[in-house]
Amino acid sequence: MNVMTLSQDEQSASGGFRVDVSRGQRIGRVSSEWFLRPDDERYLNLPDPYDAVRGRAERAEARTVESRAIRVEANSNNSERLALMIPGRAAPVAPTHWSFGQLCNLVGAPTSYLRQLPAALSGINLQHGLLTHRAELVKTLEADNGRAELRAVTGPDYGRIWDHELVAAVMKDSTDTSR
Repeated sequence: MNVMTLSQDEQSASGGFRVDVSRGQRIGRVSSEWFLRPDDERYLNLPDPYDAVRGRAERAEARTVESRAIRVEANSNNSERLALMIPGRAAPVAPTHWSFGQLCNLVGAPTSYLRQLPAALSGINLQHGLLTHRAELVKTLEADNGRAELRAVTGPDYGRIWDHELVAAVMKDSTDTSR
């Protein structure tokens, strides 16, 4: 077994790490991806994304409903949009790309095929799947950020870890100097 010891210069100081710019490579993709993000997703420090994701969690609501009680609506004014009526909610919610796929998987429908259909046909197929699917409880995550949307459909026992909890852990980790 080899044990390596670091010299005084190689040991990390509590003030941070030294970067040797002569090693490694410049990857412009990282900064270009940052610039391509919408303004509300560009952060220069850790407290800003924490505030953003904390606010998103505060505007979200999780509820447990029976899968067959979900109603699918296709709006004749917009042939590309589906809306879902979730029990216990007065207004319809729009499924995100992710939650639509989760609903399709729940009822065993081919997600990629339903995405290609007009909303009315897709809605009929999805509604049929929800009605004929064995009665099952699902947990929905709905968010309202100017537009009510269904962000996730999971099992009733799904334990959610909110984004702000992860950001808080990163912030704590980055300020922890005991390591």
